[in-house]
Amino acid sequence: MKFQPTVVTVESERELKWLGRVLLPGLFDGEHRFTIEPLAADKTRFRHSERFSGLLIPLFAASLQREVLPGFAAMNQGLKARAEQP
Repeated sequence: MKFQPTVVTVESERELKWLGRVLLPGLFDGEHRFTIEPLAADKTRFRHSERFSGLLIPLFAASLQREVLPGFAAMNQGLKARAEQP
């Protein structure tokens, strides 16, 4: 499945969000979001989420779980390791 996402939110050092669609709105939409929240001088909360919606979601739910989510988890672990390097 190929998306050509559109960036919908850019807030420097706070949030990046884009929306990808397959063919028409409401068939298969994916909203991808990264947020950064300062907690203290030496702590930051990073959130990475994807929200899928649309009529075709039930057809692709298993492959999303199997193929997409592990990639997101690997990216998050790599980012964490890099951010915590001395």
